[in-house]
Amino acid sequence: MPLPPLTIYRHDRGKRALITLAGEIDLDTVPRVRASLERCLRDGIRTIDVDLTLVTFCDCSGLNAFLNASQRITAAGGTLRLHHPPRTLVLMLDIAGCEFLLLGVPFGQLSPPPGYPLVTTAPAPHRSVPPVPPVPVLSGGAV
Repeated sequence: MPLPPLTIYRHDRGKRALITLAGEIDLDTVPRVRASLERCLRDGIRTIDVDLTLVTFCDCSGLNAFLNASQRITAAGGTLRLHHPPRTLVLMLDIAGCEFLLLGVPFGQLSPPPGYPLVTTAPAPHRSVPPVPPVPVLSGGAV
């Protein structure tokens, strides 16, 4: 019997929950992730830790689900933190510049995932950019 593509475990302790995900997070499984996080919020949980140690893949739909849940939980006065994200998710967080929202690390302080080369670049020299000329606005309903 094959394993399901995603397994979700939840362990509550007061107003805190640990959600452990195992498998793949993609378009087919992300509705279950969203539902699990939403259920925590409805149950009064305000601190949610998501353990992704056993997640083998996470696409942008998973990232979107975590960012949306984080926004909703933060608005309710809580926090959502991801722990041990897979490499694909770390790369997406880095590219999007939002690792500080979900990983609880200061902006720009995320270390690269294992096996990912650390690339450092010198800052670009400061160049003066000429001002943009004003654009005329048409009147009289012209499109």
